[in-house]
Amino acid sequence: MDKIELKPPRPIGLQDIADQAERAVTMMGQIRSAMLAPTARKTAPVFNLSQLAALCGIEKGSLSHRMTRGDLPGGKLNESGSRREFSLAEARAWIREYRKEQLRPAGAEAVTLSIGNFKGGVSKTTTAVTLAQGLSLLGHRVLVIDTDPQGSLTTLFGILPDTEVVESNTILPLCMGSETSIRYAIQPTYWDGIDLVAAAPVLFGAEFALPARQTQEPGFEFWRVLDLGIDDVRADYDVIVIDTPPALSYTTINAFMASNGIIMPLPPNALDFASAAQFWSLFSDLTTELLGRRGLSKEFDFIHVLLARVDSTDAASTIVRQWIGQTYAEKVLPVEIPKTAVTGVTAAEFGTVYDVARYDGSARTFKRARDAYDSFVGHVEGSIRSVWAQQHRAGAGGGSAPAPGAAAGKGVEPFNTRKARARA
Repeated sequence: MDKIELKPPRPIGLQDIADQAERAVTMMGQIRSAMLAPTARKTAPVFNLSQLAALCGIEKGSLSHRMTRGDLPGGKLNESGSRREFSLAEARAWIREYRKEQLRPAGAEAVTLSIGNFKGGVSKTTTAVTLAQGLSLLGHRVLVIDTDPQGSLTTLFGILPDTEVVESNTILPLCMGSETSIRYAIQPTYWDGIDLVAAAPVLFGAEFALPARQTQEPGFEFWRVLDLGIDDVRADYDVIVIDTPPALSYTTINAFMASNGIIMPLPPNALDFASAAQFWSLFSDLTTELLGRRGLSKEFDFIHVLLARVDSTDAASTIVRQWIGQTYAEKVLPVEIPKTAVTGVTAAEFGTVYDVARYDGSARTFKRARDAYDSFVGHVEGSIRSVWAQQHRAGAGGGSAPAPGAAAGKGVEPFNTRKARARA
């Protein structure tokens, strides 16, 4: 073989890195402009009569008959006059009317859940956004909190973290102590029924601010900052969804401690399974150190493991599925999110299956992906409604069910209980 002469690599200085960063930001702006033209902002889907009837769980004829009463939005004809269409806000008005028995009961408060995993690339952020969208399509009002400095969830809402998010849009002021309620950071999104607390690289500052306050402020408990920060808005929403960084960081711990439940997307492959095992071991050790030594505890109302990015052609995944089932038992949801071309295309367009008004590929493939997410959202809503039932029984003085997040155990006072007593 001929000897290959390689040119020695050119030294890369800090200015080179700065130039590269600027080119990357510029390219992201160009990509978003192309994907989201002409307004450079995402728009919510619209729904025809058949789709709206399906969302309401009624027949199309029943919906048409109800429209004659004029007490719900009537939509409008499309440009060609061939069909009647409803905006997302109009559709949600119908859904909330027909699903009012399944919505948050009086006296209950928002159920908070975190989407977490130790590893990146497991569909964590996509899971968070699709769950929020799916719950909104069931009539719920959702607050989504992005605690990942990379801001991937923020990007899926059509906002560029690097150029359009400032410190006051994030949870950083909350972490630094300059704010005590998260209300200051909440902003509306293109999707009716979903509000957002954004993230940006500036949020890395929380990883320094929280431990600094822990050492400098007597009695400060860094893991309660987000939990206490959302107290002020719990009555405004039905569900609060928190997307976490792919690491057991200070913000991840805050998210978990603020949550009634945890959802872990877990692809059935060996490396992801091993990473998940490390995640739970570290989380267990950390919570024991933080809470156990202080006479505190924490109880989650549910923990769900979601099989994500499932490749039906991968024979090895069958074995890993068995490992997951044996390890997590009843925590594994009876639904799998398939790895399909649909999810790849929507991700490339900064969207999800719920953003797609019309899919240009295989209708069967799209239906498979959409049905999987619908099933996932339905199972999570069931868990949310169970928490509301517990809250209702506790509020009515039933005494048989603990308050969300409360812990059982003699001589151990959950910090949730202290907080609830303070609110009362």
